[in-house]
This record gives sequence, C-alpha cells and structure tokens, in this order.
Amino acid sequence: MPHPSRNLTKSAHQSRVHIASAVAVAVLSALASQAAIAQAAKELTKEEKKTQLETITVTAERRAENIKDVPIAITTLGGEKLDVINSGGQDIRMLSARIPSLNIESSFGRAFPRFYIRGFGNTDFDLNASQPVSLVYDDIVQENALLKGFPVFDMQQVEVLRGPQGTMFGRNTPAGVIKFDSVKPSQLQDGYLNLSYGRHNATNVEGAYGTAINSDWSVRLSVQLQNRDSFVNNTIKGPTDKREGYTDQAARFQALYEPSKQFSALFNVRAREMDGSARLFRANIIKKGSNDLVDNFKFNEISLDGANSSRLSNLGSSLRMKWTLDSGMTIHSITGVEALDSFNRGDIDGGYGASFIGTFGPGFIPFPAESADALPKHNQFSQEFRIESDAKGPIKWIGGAYYFDEDITIDSFNYDSLGGGVQNGFASQRQKNKAMALFGSANFKVSDQLNVRGGLRYTSDKKDFVAKRFVSPFGAGATPEITAKPSDKDVSWDLSATYALDKSTNVYGRLSRGFRAPSIQGRVLFGDGISVANSEKVTSFEAGVKTDLFNKRARLSANVFRYEVRDAQLTAVGGQTNFNRLINAAKMRGQGAEFDLEAIITENLLATVGGSINNTEILDSGLVTAACGGGCTVLDPAGPVAGTFNINGNALPQAPKYVANFTLKYTMPLSSSSEFFVYTDWAYRSKVNFFLYESKEFIGKSLMEGGLRAGYLWDNGKYEVAAFSRNVGNQIRVVGGIDFNNLTGFVNEPRTYGIQFKAKF
Repeated sequence: MPHPSRNLTKSAHQSRVHIASAVAVAVLSALASQAAIAQAAKELTKEEKKTQLETITVTAERRAENIKDVPIAITTLGGEKLDVINSGGQDIRMLSARIPSLNIESSFGRAFPRFYIRGFGNTDFDLNASQPVSLVYDDIVQENALLKGFPVFDMQQVEVLRGPQGTMFGRNTPAGVIKFDSVKPSQLQDGYLNLSYGRHNATNVEGAYGTAINSDWSVRLSVQLQNRDSFVNNTIKGPTDKREGYTDQAARFQALYEPSKQFSALFNVRAREMDGSARLFRANIIKKGSNDLVDNFKFNEISLDGANSSRLSNLGSSLRMKWTLDSGMTIHSITGVEALDSFNRGDIDGGYGASFIGTFGPGFIPFPAESADALPKHNQFSQEFRIESDAKGPIKWIGGAYYFDEDITIDSFNYDSLGGGVQNGFASQRQKNKAMALFGSANFKVSDQLNVRGGLRYTSDKKDFVAKRFVSPFGAGATPEITAKPSDKDVSWDLSATYALDKSTNVYGRLSRGFRAPSIQGRVLFGDGISVANSEKVTSFEAGVKTDLFNKRARLSANVFRYEVRDAQLTAVGGQTNFNRLINAAKMRGQGAEFDLEAIITENLLATVGGSINNTEILDSGLVTAACGGGCTVLDPAGPVAGTFNINGNALPQAPKYVANFTLKYTMPLSSSSEFFVYTDWAYRSKVNFFLYESKEFIGKSLMEGGLRAGYLWDNGKYEVAAFSRNVGNQIRVVGGIDFNNLTGFVNEPRTYGIQFKAKF
C-alpha cells in the first residue's frame, strides 16, 4: 500500500503517463434494419449509390460477414452519419440514443462514460467499477471505464452488438459489446483534414494520412486536437473561476507489414492527453416534489467554493499478427498493453459554505463535500490466440485462448472547502485481476437456406483486492488493511440459427448465456468496510428478421428479446453518507423490441429510422437500499430499517423505456461534380431513473437532441464546407444526480454551433 505522506503532499496527477415482446411481432414484419452508412464489402459506383444501399460487412463473429447473415442484433455507424453527429468536437456520449437500446452517461464529464444496453449497465462511479457492456477498440478490450472514453476519430466502422456476447469477446459482456475499428493502413495514399470552429471558441482539428513505404510496409497517422474555452462563470470567489472548458488531444499511429498473402502484422500505438473541467455538480437545481429545474436556473453560472479539475493520460499499443496456412486455416495473435493515469476533483455539494457557519448557497447546504479520485497506477495486458477454418465446406469453426491481466491503484482524497481546500482525508485501493478463457464456435450450413451456429467459452476470473484508509475526513481514524480475493469459473454459450426465406430476407433466433465475474467496491474513505458482489449470470433469447427491400433501396431489421439475470450486480450509489455499496438482486428481467430502417426515398433523399422498447424490472421481494440524504420524495415502500426502501419491481437506473433516432439527408446537385446538402439528425430517450430507488426529484425527464448540418461539396466530394448546430432546440435536462446532501444534479450540453471545412486527399 502507498504511504499516506506521499499522497498528502503530492497530487496523484503529477505522475501521469505522457504522451414488449408481443407488440413487436407486428414490427418484425414491417420494420427494421441497420441504421448506418458503413464500409461496404463491394464499392458501388456513383450512379449505383443513387438507387442501392451498400452492403454492410461486420466482424461480430470474428470474421468478415454480411450483416444480414449474422444472427445477432447489430447496428453499425460509420461514414457520413458518424461524421455528422461528431461535428464540433463531441465525445463518445454522442452515440447515446443514436442506436436502439443504447444509453451513455457520465458524472465525470468527458472521462469515464457509463454504457447501458437494453437497460443493462452500472451506475458505479468508482475507478475499478465493472461494467456489463464491454468496449473493444481495434480488437483490444478496454476494461477500465476511463479507457472507454478514448476519442472517436478516423473510424472505419462502429458496431454495437446487443445481448450477451460472452463466447467470442474478452470478458464481462452480459449486456453487449461496442466495437470500434479504425481505418487501417494500405498501399493506397489517402487522408483527410477536418477543421471546425464553434461557440465558446470550440476548435476541432482532425486528420489522417496513410501511405505505402514500400511494397511490404504501409503506415497511417491519425490525429484529433480539441479545445473549448471555459464559459460557465463562478458567482463567488474561490479556486474555481470559469469551467466547462477542455483541451483533449489524441493520436494513433499504425504500421502494417504485409510481405505476402500468408502473413501480416499490424502495429498500433495510441495516446490521449485530456485536461479540463470535471462534471459541474449544481446544488438545489431540482424543484422539490418534482423533476423540474428551478425557475432561476442558468447554465452559464455556478456557485462553488471548491476546486474543479479533470486530467487524464493514457497510452496503449497492440500487435496483431495473422498467418494464413496452406491447410486452409488462419492463425491470429492479438497482444495489447494499456496504461492510464488520471486525477478528477470536484465540489460534490455543488455550492458554497455550510448551514452551521450561517453562510451557504445556492439553497440549503448542510455541510461541504469536496473530493477527488486518482488512478496513479494502471497496467493492462491482454493476449489472444485464435485459429479459424477457411476451407470450403459446410462447417466453419473458430477456436482460441484469451488471457487478461490488470493491476490498478486508486487513491481517494477529501478536502476541507471551508479551510481553503486543505486535504483532510486519504484512502487507497489496489486491485489485481487475472482472467483466462478458452473459447470455440462453429457454423454449420445445414442447407442452402439454414445455417446453425454454436459457441462455448470457459472463463476463470480472479481478483486480489486490498484497501486502507489512512486519514478520515470525519475523525474516524485509520483502518487496517481490508482484503478480498473473490474468484469464479463459468461456462458461457450461445446457440443460433439463420433461415433464408429468399435471397433478400433472413430470419434468425438466438439463445445465449453470459457471465460477469465478482466485483468489489472499496471506497473506505467514507466507510469502514468493503462490499463484494457475487458473479451474475444472464440468459437471453432474441428472434429477428433482416431484409433488403425494393432492389436494395431499403434495408430493414427488427427483433424481439427477453433476458433474465440471476444474482444481478447492482450498485447502491450515494445516499446520506455518499457511500457506494454493491448488492446482488436475486433476479432482474428485461424484454422489448428493436428496429432499424434505412431507405433511399429518392435519388436525392436518404433517411434512417431506429427505435427500441425496453422494459426492465428488479425482482427481489426482500431487497432494500438506503435513499437520499437531501430531502427527496421517495416513491418506494419503506424497508424494515429507518431510511431504507424496498426496490422490488423498480426499473433499472439509466434504463429508458423508449429510444428513437431519425436522420434525413437531402442533396441538390449543382453540377456534375458539386452539390448542396442538408442533413438533420434527432435522438430521443424517455425518462430515466437515476438511482435504484425511485423519487420524484431523481427521475430524469425525457430528452430529445437534434442536429442540423448544411453545406456545399465540390470536386466530386473532395472538398466540403458546412455550418452545423448540435442540440438545436437547446433542451436542457438534469441527466444525473448527487443524492447524499441536497437536490444536486448535473445537466446535458447546451446548444452549440459552428462552421466546418473538410478536405480529402
């Protein structure tokens, strides 16, 4: 364990690394598709693109396949659609509600995104939090939540795989996988430069260049530089003046060595440096007895007496090697290394002063709260070996082994806001996590119409955890070292079938089982003990249809699903002591339907529509949790102990019942090589509950955010100039809360706008 004196005198950031089911049956027969414009397996001519949608190729089953043939609910994003929603320097939260059943939120700002698929996620804000949604970046699992915020730029495609994916990907994937694939080097010389400038001096410089070095080597460099001025003013004198600004820089370098068709090696190095504002917590911005913002709410004002900052560095690299054997098999080796260093400090009470000194605001502030979390040490190593069959025949198979090793140290600090921000609390955690897996999958072509797939994965997961409080902010004294060593072994599986009704339409069914290893929560800075959640196991069934319509002028896909989780891992966040605690619910259930539709309406009009219905429910008659400490109106029945409430039957936190998205692009040719275009995109999610218990104040209202982009393309698309706006309706909603002190919350981004220039070469 680290010595307290080192941490009491030196901020952790100084050691940063540099550089419903039935209803949906009707939907199945009419609606669906992959709402995306993605990399095509076969490039269409300019004239064909006016009347046909390009074929989407995905790697959801670890080999390239037509998305229509894969028996999984998948949505892809790429090309222009991804560029549009990324206008003006958005972070990864831009994907929220742009894909059916997907929600993303964060209490850390641009760092630490929390993902929810089909309502299944984790609200835990601790730096070793386990998430049931796995993020895979260029084939490397990004396990720690801080890694999952890496900027999205120079992307070939984003794939969102809904439902358990435990047989083919990494670890801890009971809810699904979000898979990012960057553009790879090639023998072709190409690149682009994308510049934008917008409100609050927001600048975004993004570009990439790839070329061949010789016949064996090719390289590609991709860069993104983002900056925004702080524009939220502090109304009182303190360590925080203006906030909501940031500088976020990221780069990726790839080198491809391909001396023959039998062997290739891809080297990938990526880095990120982010320095800016932590999430701004705002005291008493929710009207008591409702979920409305207070009448005098102003986005561009805060009143804080504590500090606010967020800094993150990460450096990652990978080596992917591929051997194609004469025997009709291919061997893959994927090695990945990741390192992180972060420091995030915020004024948690969201205001200034305290009631016991007679000066406080805005609203009632019972006591001050200012804290920070740091990740001074993080190392992740992963290795995968995979062999797959390439020979012609009715059976294709994949088998392999996977190893994961993570070592992290988390430091937690508390500060005396009334005493000038002097550090008065310190605790530390260290966790080592090792996981090993063996997996295999086979695809059997029973007939020209029927394909059957099945997969198995054996996983062994072990954690070694130790936590200690050195200095208590409440005078409780130090604790001895508190340890935990949970481990488990499990077998995940899936079985699916695809049946071709004709050349254009496939129907499928999939039954799968996923697994998440035990989790540990040890924030001993504010409590004397830790909590351990047992493994959770999910069983899921889905059935769907995927079809091309009107000679590929439209693409539709839809599905219905139902899943059940036993020993579901839940996080009781906040409460009167602001103490996180892991609990297991006996059972949790989710069910619903999803669809995507993409269509060329006319030669000049393209539309996409997507949506989902999700019903989630906690099923445990005896499960209770503590509720807020700040005077909220709890709607749940009281538990056996004062201050606790029964959460049986509640929906999961951050699980909107409805998600919908829509895009429409209109083009007006001005010459044979130029055109004017207008592109609009909209995303909606219904209300969400912020915590496990339900209260009037901490139920977030529905949110609809739209974008608009208009511009001019010339020289056959080589150059583009455009004006854009995000959240054009300027809809401001509370999207998360802090429930231990008062009616504190944080809100979504306001309207932004700007201009953009892009050149391809």
